[in-house]
Amino acid sequence: MAEPSGRLAGMKGYDDLIREALDTPFEGWDFSLFGDRVTHEGGLPWDYETMVRDRLPATKALLDLGTGGGELLSSLAPLPPRTAATEEYAPNVPVARARLEPLGVEVAEGTAAFDDASFDLIINRHESYRPEEIRRLLTPGGTYLTQQVGGRDLEELNAALAAPPHEDAAWNLAGAVAGLRAAGLDVVWSEEAAFTTTFHDIGALVLFLRLISWQIPGFDVTAYDARLRCLHEEMTRGRPLKATAHRFALLACRPG
Repeated sequence: MAEPSGRLAGMKGYDDLIREALDTPFEGWDFSLFGDRVTHEGGLPWDYETMVRDRLPATKALLDLGTGGGELLSSLAPLPPRTAATEEYAPNVPVARARLEPLGVEVAEGTAAFDDASFDLIINRHESYRPEEIRRLLTPGGTYLTQQVGGRDLEELNAALAAPPHEDAAWNLAGAVAGLRAAGLDVVWSEEAAFTTTFHDIGALVLFLRLISWQIPGFDVTAYDARLRCLHEEMTRGRPLKATAHRFALLACRPG
């Protein structure tokens, strides 16, 4: 059953919204099911997808780190002669393989499956990585393009629920640049930005926290019941929960 729109969700009671949030099926990383229940104000000064597309014609071997369900990668077809992807979140692996293997894409559960200097372009949207492994996998002269979620992403959610802050709260552009340079890569472009994300009903917030499990590790609606009910009351009075999304992106090259 499709998720209700923001307007319809606002007409439902707390218990109904929580039950729907816990029962909603989800696979891959397609967040369109939130509809207008989660909205974004502002945007990023760069376009990750466009940056990837611009580099594909000159690419012979592409690796997509953390492909999710393969949603973005499949949309980039036709793909380079050799294209591979990794996905380490177990529920997403069969989804990614079903979508990508018919396109000739190898889907691995980690980078250990690939030889040194295997790819001239590695892309990564929101996946963790080890700088030394990026250098190992890139060909000399190869390029690494990543967009990352910063460590202070949506920290207002944690504060509103009196939950601990992110374990990786210090993860930011400066640290990422330093790590890649220390691994022997040249960072040729980088940028950091923020925008506002608004949660319009408590069901959308709970579904988000269920799916993005690292935002509040061990999140459980029973443990946070009192705080969730207070937020629900605020939302029904027209005061949605606003939080600041934190993103950064960079382009790095392995010297030839």
